[in-house]
Amino acid sequence: MFYFLANPIISYNLFLIAAAVIPAVILMIKVYKSDRLEKESPALMRKLVVAGILSALLALVEEWIGEAVLNVFLEPSSTAYNVILYFIIVAFSEESSKYLLLKKRTWKSPEFNCSFDGVVYAVFVSLGFALWENISYVMSYGFSTAIVRAVTAIPGHACFGVFMGVFYGIAKRAELHHKNGKASVFRKLSVIFPVILHGAYDYIASNGSDIANYVFLAFIAVMFLCSYILVGKQAKNDTYLTR
Repeated sequence: MFYFLANPIISYNLFLIAAAVIPAVILMIKVYKSDRLEKESPALMRKLVVAGILSALLALVEEWIGEAVLNVFLEPSSTAYNVILYFIIVAFSEESSKYLLLKKRTWKSPEFNCSFDGVVYAVFVSLGFALWENISYVMSYGFSTAIVRAVTAIPGHACFGVFMGVFYGIAKRAELHHKNGKASVFRKLSVIFPVILHGAYDYIASNGSDIANYVFLAFIAVMFLCSYILVGKQAKNDTYLTR
């Protein structure tokens, strides 16, 4: 312990890691406490955070390949390039990777017995993703990046997770009621809707103009407000899933 305190480089790195991790942990606790019917096991929650980290690594590979292919066919300065980059290569890679790990860990879990569980699971996977991504950014660009991402990117991933989880929970209920067509539709929506939000978030943020900055602030404010209301409503109206 004294070695860490006496070594400014290690102490600074630990400080940056803490700055990157704490916002994600706070949001995890908030969502976990909102689960009023039946709290999920800590073991499952840890697995979901790890699943989120693994989804970040998977998405990184997909994005690297996708961007390399995109650079062959389109000019980086073109509108088409940016739309494909942010909506398909980045947003779809990241949200589909989260969903893949989410479904693998929870779809057949006996703990998935309440509709709000879908929100809890998806948010934990999303924040596991954001936690790893934030550590990478902060270690590269410093504490100022941690501050910006604490109020934008990390809550942004949580919001994407909220919408994914709502549709995911509906899909699970539909399957238990043998409505396989409805379940399939809502499983797809649990990826498509977050992809649209994520793509719009990145596309607007990348513009850089003064007008785009105001639009971005309005966009995240509305998204955060809707997500906050949705979490409260879903938690209040939570019911057990029955066959």
